[in-house]
Amino acid sequence: MTDVVRFPIVYVRGFAGDTSGINAAVMDPFYGFNEGSTHVRVGPDNHPSYYQFESPLLRLHLDVGYRILVEGDQEAYLDGHDDIPPNSIWVHRFYDVSASTWGGNPQEFRLEDAAADLLRLIEKLRAKTGAPRVILVAHSMGGLVCRCLLQKILPDLNREPTDYVEKLFTYGTPHGGITFDIGFGLLEKVRDAIGISGADVFGPQRMYEYLTPESEVDPQGRPDSWSPRDMPEGGGAFPRNRVFCLVGTDPKDYEVALGLSSAAVGARSDGLVQIENAYVPGAYRAYVHRSHSGRYGLVNSEEGYQNLRRFLFGDRKVEAALVNHQLASGDGVTWQAEVQLSVRGLPIVMHEQLASHWCPIQLSAQQADDPPDGSVPLATTFLCGDLSRPPGTETMRYALHVRVLSLREHNGFLSFGDHLERTADFDDILVVDIGTADSGPGIWATWNSLIPGAISHHEPGGVPLNDEDPQSDTWVAHIPLPSTAVPILGDRSRIRLTVTPWA
Repeated sequence: MTDVVRFPIVYVRGFAGDTSGINAAVMDPFYGFNEGSTHVRVGPDNHPSYYQFESPLLRLHLDVGYRILVEGDQEAYLDGHDDIPPNSIWVHRFYDVSASTWGGNPQEFRLEDAAADLLRLIEKLRAKTGAPRVILVAHSMGGLVCRCLLQKILPDLNREPTDYVEKLFTYGTPHGGITFDIGFGLLEKVRDAIGISGADVFGPQRMYEYLTPESEVDPQGRPDSWSPRDMPEGGGAFPRNRVFCLVGTDPKDYEVALGLSSAAVGARSDGLVQIENAYVPGAYRAYVHRSHSGRYGLVNSEEGYQNLRRFLFGDRKVEAALVNHQLASGDGVTWQAEVQLSVRGLPIVMHEQLASHWCPIQLSAQQADDPPDGSVPLATTFLCGDLSRPPGTETMRYALHVRVLSLREHNGFLSFGDHLERTADFDDILVVDIGTADSGPGIWATWNSLIPGAISHHEPGGVPLNDEDPQSDTWVAHIPLPSTAVPILGDRSRIRLTVTPWA
């Protein structure tokens, strides 16, 4: 395994609801981070197949060498030991003081208190492990607790967030709050006015309160232009390029409240958090067809873990973008792209944006403020150089499935006269192999339509792609699209691969 710096990982769980929900949450020694699964949707006819995922807690222990140090009470362990390894996992048990199962008088939960307690835990971990910072891994509301720490608690103390936190990874966090597809906004107003079980923490007013430092609070009240999804930039703000948001797109498997939650939130969600509310603009993100929680949930999924591991411990960042494309415009024609990113040896899709999942990539004609090459990001992933390859293979292989679809409108309505549902105008797979060439690291890329026979039988050959930016740490190459794409995207269209160091 590559000798790299390790930081303690702190897991921050999501919303538990009322006292009975909190009591159930505190009964779990790891607040849900230890939950695994046995189902994966890769069987025939989309039927679930048995696939044992041990849980992110155990996988970090087995794959990356992290330690779970509890011995009956993690707080007592921390207080009783002065030499604690940094490659360790801890749980921010902020709900314990609000549970009634310990006796005494439980405290009312307040998100700002949970964030302040998180700071105390981080300070103790820094002192005991010698690590300069920690990694925060959060599910649902836990991501808001982390953002409260970064955007309010630390700034109010005149401290730099980057002195305490290395990276933040969120699973299904409602960065933009929780909103509903039904009720015309009435349900949100009732929730925020009554604060049922503390659920007003997902409304704009409470979010403004715990995401805004005292020095920036507007005396006139929350500005109309303020958005909870936005994290500040520059100065002492926590950089958004140290944040990764995993976005779920499967509402149907979220079974809370007998499915009433997913029905209220709508199809464009993970069953609780709408897709557009589940990420911070400017942060890294991946879309996976998983629900907010449950047997097909985000946290207890291979998709979630693979994105988590690569973001936390990867050594290279790979970005794929569509550039120099020239789409036909006018006559009511609009365009969408769909992408899926797969890795050889894994039974899951690492990232997928599909129209059927309500999250395609919107394509448009060149605008004045667009990049000169009209760059449209398709996918970003992270590579771990110490990951083993499947037996019998010489390279790490990734597949980027790209589909381009046209939609036509007539008098403001979609026209289905010559429409073929889910039939793409362009559909191909870019197969990328990463290995070793005579001169060093080598990257080969070819389109599936140009590969004779099965992809599994394909072996990369010839000269690897040239680095078009050899004077820097950035590796860049432009791959022409196959001839079938030229009538749709133009003869200058390319897939740009950019590889940069990541730590």
